[in-house]
Amino acid sequence: MRQGLTGRDAARASGQRLVGRDAELAVLEGLIARGAVRGDAIALLGDPGIGKTSLLRAAAERARESGFTVLETAGVETEALLPYAGLHQLLRPVLGQAGALPSRLRRALLAAFGEDDAAPPEPFFIALAALNLLAEVSSRRPVLVAADDVHWLDSPTQDALAFLARRVSQDPVVIAAAIRTGHPGRFLAAGLPQLQVGRLDDPSAREVLAVHAAGLSAASQERILSEAVGNPLALVELPVAWCAAGAPGPGCSPVFVPLTARLERAFAGRIAGLPAPGRDAVLVAALGTASELPEILAAASVLARRQVSADVLDEAGTAGLIQIDAMHLRFRHPLVRSAVAAAEPPARHRAAHAALADVLRAEPDRATWHRAQSITTPDDGIADELEAAHLSALRRGSAMSAIWALERSAQLTTDPARRGRRLLLAAQHAFALGRADLVGGLLKTAARNPLSSIDRARMEWLREIFNDGMPGDAARVRELCAAASRAARAGDLDLALNLLLGAGLRCWWADTGPAARALVAATVSQLPAARDPRYIAALAVAEPVLQGKAVIGLLSGFVIEDAQDADALRLLGMAAFASGDLVRGADFLDRAETVLRDQGRLGLLNHVLCLQAPTCLATGDWDKQIAASAEGRRLAQETGQPIWTTQSLLVEAVGQAHRGHADEALELAARAEQMASGQHLNALLSSVRRARGCAWISLGRYGDAYAELRRAFDSADPSYHPRVRFASIMLLAEAAVRCGERDGARAVIAELERVAAVTPAPVLHVYLLYARAVLADDASAEDLYRTAMAHDLTRWPWPRAMIELAYGRWLRRQRRVTQARPPLRSALTTLNLIGARSWAEQVRAELRATGERPPPARSSAADTLSPQELQIARLAAQGLSNREIGQRLYLSHRTVGSHLYRIFPKLDITSRTQLASRLGSA
Repeated sequence: MRQGLTGRDAARASGQRLVGRDAELAVLEGLIARGAVRGDAIALLGDPGIGKTSLLRAAAERARESGFTVLETAGVETEALLPYAGLHQLLRPVLGQAGALPSRLRRALLAAFGEDDAAPPEPFFIALAALNLLAEVSSRRPVLVAADDVHWLDSPTQDALAFLARRVSQDPVVIAAAIRTGHPGRFLAAGLPQLQVGRLDDPSAREVLAVHAAGLSAASQERILSEAVGNPLALVELPVAWCAAGAPGPGCSPVFVPLTARLERAFAGRIAGLPAPGRDAVLVAALGTASELPEILAAASVLARRQVSADVLDEAGTAGLIQIDAMHLRFRHPLVRSAVAAAEPPARHRAAHAALADVLRAEPDRATWHRAQSITTPDDGIADELEAAHLSALRRGSAMSAIWALERSAQLTTDPARRGRRLLLAAQHAFALGRADLVGGLLKTAARNPLSSIDRARMEWLREIFNDGMPGDAARVRELCAAASRAARAGDLDLALNLLLGAGLRCWWADTGPAARALVAATVSQLPAARDPRYIAALAVAEPVLQGKAVIGLLSGFVIEDAQDADALRLLGMAAFASGDLVRGADFLDRAETVLRDQGRLGLLNHVLCLQAPTCLATGDWDKQIAASAEGRRLAQETGQPIWTTQSLLVEAVGQAHRGHADEALELAARAEQMASGQHLNALLSSVRRARGCAWISLGRYGDAYAELRRAFDSADPSYHPRVRFASIMLLAEAAVRCGERDGARAVIAELERVAAVTPAPVLHVYLLYARAVLADDASAEDLYRTAMAHDLTRWPWPRAMIELAYGRWLRRQRRVTQARPPLRSALTTLNLIGARSWAEQVRAELRATGERPPPARSSAADTLSPQELQIARLAAQGLSNREIGQRLYLSHRTVGSHLYRIFPKLDITSRTQLASRLGSA
């Protein structure tokens, strides 16, 4: 139902004109004008009654005049626990077009709205379905999405709106969302443009007041102007309150009372004058979770103990408190709803909830919710119903509803142990949402109850799961190992493995010392679960060197092609990466990426991409590294995982340095170092040294590069990490040779040779092939080069090309020019292919020194395209359709088409069939 021009349109002083909002309207009209060709999003921020809704409506009217389809939704505080209620309201006018969506997307969307029997998939998959539906609608006419009171929309809808807002730039879809100041949420966290809606200036405020306070004296108007402080709603409502009560009236509260409270008081004055049946109906509407008039009147009849009709609401409508049509009741402003609630005592609230529960017997979940609000003493029966209801909420995709149900269930539970268990379960769901604040509060409450040993262990796990990447803290590692042992003795092997994986990750990200690492490995080894991916991953991240042989042996028992469990594949990929088996890790991670994309699990997909990116650098898929780093960083920011954001920055920095973009690499490394230093994250600081050292090499500053890289191998330096240092071996050797530090580098390599005797980590053994030969004296160098080149390095193109470059350079310096050319040519071919521009330029210089004219450097696709364009081009080259690419990358298929339209001229091609050859020629 569309509301009229009164009510919340408080800033309208005459006709259709918004007074004092020219600047804000210009911004919104600009978005709409541009929205016919490209999408955009904006958040309108302001205090209650400041005119956000009026601006949204003005934008909607302007959009309709411009031929837009306008879709609207508005949050209601009492409906915030109904999953996808806001998204359903928004899309309901166009759901008839959902038939154009692929079957999986269509069923996902309809299941979220309770219109399909399928269980709703991952929230991001539902958001992807909504994105594609908007793309379909916008293919006919541009679309304006107007979302009011976003802070009171249900959490899944807020997440979906943020997802949409980040991805509509290539579709003619404009999203405008109004949010009350002081209510941070997913939409604001998306980093979108914001429009601050402030108070009206004095001339505009006087113009509005002149319309609504014409009968008041000049002195009274000045007092109201002073109290209203430019708030349009106050300029309309305070004169009404003044006239109704007589001066000084409720509008003349002391200045220290917040304006919101004064407005609520003004509304409350009108509520008090309503007849009892009308007051009952308004109270039921304020506390209910639906706006349907029949439901409100039925509950009001129970509360009043007599039949009531819609006529009882006439005075509330006349008083400007509500707006009604044949089937729905709407409050004129959210402050009216809160004023209704504040005006009634708790006993009346409980009676209204009981009445609602009585009329909702056909909807047991909602009835249970209201029944739980109608009592003040423990009731195990209702507590059990709430625990059962939380499962229904999860099936509908609302973890917040499930958390509330469990928390209230715990409050109504008489048995303290069951109470604590329910709170812990609520905390688990809060973790799934990424809500560290909720987890902490629930755990604090749970700790006040007597817990079993297994529940105490579960609490330790819940305290830990938000701490990936926190400083190592050997004492905390010991606590986690002890809790894991208790869980194992109690028979909860899953919990034990989860705790040990958390302990292992602490050892990986930051230095916990050898004793703590050994304790994790020993505790893991005692568990009868050697085939469980968590077992292998915990062992690998805790002791990547000393347990490397055992981990790689366990990994060899898995057939990647048969695996379907995405989380298992992710953990196995993590284990392979940690133990240095990067080729196997790439295979696990590639498979995990495919499955996770298919399931829409972006939180875990982010981990996979952030591990894939450095693996791609080592295994020669440098174009994929660009895409994985960019998407991984974006998803890490979207899902609130700062440690993975830093990891992505560092891999991007190394990639930029290898491609010759030293300035960009140094800037990215500096940003990442700032993030990592505060938490003493050795794993990331080691990568900082690598990125910076590689950048200095590309600039020819070999002494600086050696000094930087040498720190990664100094066990007393914060940058030292027993496994991550392996990635810098070749760079250290290269820098040492160029700046006369061979002896220092040889000492480092000698220590690594002893490590190589302990672990079969391929990354260590492959990189040592290069370092041994480069650092050798002339008498032994050639044998070492030949030995290195005899190895099968098919899956290691960069190390192979680097060995060929170094060998060709050595041969040229030995005046064996003819023999130097073949390895140099081979190196140039490989380095051009993978996009290693910095190193390719060195090969060209060497070839020119042999008297050969190498082919000129050619710009690669990676130089020409953005990371997302490159990703789309690669997938299109593999034969995927626009729809398939869109589903993989969480974009609308029309966005994919728009990208391809720009990609073709950039690559100087005219069809998809040319993509593969053009990308391969990079």
